[in-house]
Amino acid sequence: MADGLTIGQAAAFVGVTIKTVRHYHRLGLVAEPERDGSGYRRYGSADLLRLVQARTLAGAGVPLAEIGELLDADPERFAAALDDVHHRLTERIEDLIARRDTLHRLAHGDRALLPDRACTVLDRLADLGFGPDYVAAQREALVLSRALVPEIFDSFLTLLEHWLDDPEFVELTKRGLDARSWDPDDPRIEELASALADKLLADPAPLATPTGLRKQSDAAARYGLVNHHREDRESSIARLNTLVEANLRAAGIDIPHQ
Repeated sequence: MADGLTIGQAAAFVGVTIKTVRHYHRLGLVAEPERDGSGYRRYGSADLLRLVQARTLAGAGVPLAEIGELLDADPERFAAALDDVHHRLTERIEDLIARRDTLHRLAHGDRALLPDRACTVLDRLADLGFGPDYVAAQREALVLSRALVPEIFDSFLTLLEHWLDDPEFVELTKRGLDARSWDPDDPRIEELASALADKLLADPAPLATPTGLRKQSDAAARYGLVNHHREDRESSIARLNTLVEANLRAAGIDIPHQ
């Protein structure tokens, strides 16, 4: 019987595949044994020890490119290298935990893209009797607002919270939703726009364009993308919003022009 093990036997003993053993050879992690008289490479105990060490380090998360140098290091350098690997693995674990938490939030709808405070506002809309379509549109607008003008997102939420505490404003907003079925030239749209503008102008301070938005060179575009989201689907709502903004500008409120 020939001394030593074949590559298949060595792989089986160590718990890896033949392909892995050959890959270790190509990377220089484990030297290829000499061939015997029959032309076969025979693996001895020293070869198996090296394979076990390489497999163990790879399984612990050490990059293959670093294993060869690590195996040849003195004890002090080996310990320092393992500390570095431990640090990197900890960072990877934290990243994976964060990704897992994101998946959990995705499974719970809004909470993947919006903070809890914004989700509470959306829940409040549903509690006040606004339908799923409107809540969905407001969700999208909040996501856009957070992405496009994050500097004013918190103040925007504060404004929404204030408006939702006002029954008259809630009722006017619901009337605005009814306008979706109206013709864009329906005179009721002008009446509703005037009523909404008057209601907003009763407390004009929050309506001023926030400094964070004014500083943006493309402020009008950002504002339009948020405040006019979905208008392309509802021409009557587009006209209502245009008239409300015109009334506010006429009263001296600085609202970006698209």
